[in-house]
Amino acid sequence: MKKIVLHGLPVERDSEKYLTQIIDRLNKEGVEIWYTSLFHSRNSKLLKEALNLTENITSEYDAVFSLGGDGTFLETLLWVGKSEVPILGINMGRLGFLASIAKEFIKESLYLLFKGKYEIEKRSLLSLESNLGLFDGKAYALNECAILRKDTSAMIMVKCYINDQYLNTYWADGLMVATPTGSTGYSLSCGGPLMMPDSKDFIITPVSPHNLNVRPLIVSDDSELKFEIKSRNRSFLVSLDSRSETIENDVSLVVKKASFDAKLIRIEGINFPDTIRNKLGWGFDKRN
Repeated sequence: MKKIVLHGLPVERDSEKYLTQIIDRLNKEGVEIWYTSLFHSRNSKLLKEALNLTENITSEYDAVFSLGGDGTFLETLLWVGKSEVPILGINMGRLGFLASIAKEFIKESLYLLFKGKYEIEKRSLLSLESNLGLFDGKAYALNECAILRKDTSAMIMVKCYINDQYLNTYWADGLMVATPTGSTGYSLSCGGPLMMPDSKDFIITPVSPHNLNVRPLIVSDDSELKFEIKSRNRSFLVSLDSRSETIENDVSLVVKKASFDAKLIRIEGINFPDTIRNKLGWGFDKRN
């Protein structure tokens, strides 16, 4: 790896030493260090000498280090976009599903990285299509695309089609399509199943459905899902991961697998089963 970009949140005082560790290691490896302009502006006092600033992360870079939590990782992905530059998530807080490297293990993880002890995981993305030009041309999501009622309005009605075949009409607070990556997030809190990251499926998960016999449904990730939405207050929300926009009634939305993937750098010894056990507390006897 010759050119690496750093992106992330403002670095807290007690985490400044970890940023120094990262920069020192990259310099030791002879890496050309770049910074997103946003990361630099958030940490201008720490990065006074940063001259290599970028507004776009293109395929000329070998990797991006995302410094923060899972939310920061999703923000980093927006900078990467279709370039598919691999992302290494370094968690500056608590252990995350995407930012899986704890700050206490930065030295060890970077050692393994530059020894080639890592693999690139491809994660499917969702693409949202409409005639409204939503999300400034970045209408894709790693976790989920959700259609939600706005504010405290009445529940919405969502008519769903799979590959132009009618599936169901949902009366609910909302409906989402989640990826395997997103199965550990919003979908899980709404009763959706957990999926291994390399699964070739999506999950249709209702949010507080009016009919209690409506359950999450797993569909193949080569499916094209079409939604027709109506709301009593004539508007609703559409969200892609942590971003959302208000949309008026009587619009048709199409959700399908994106034409490009997110690429995650997974350091040797860190895997999904370990992460999920630690995050969800599986296998621990809590009776004492």
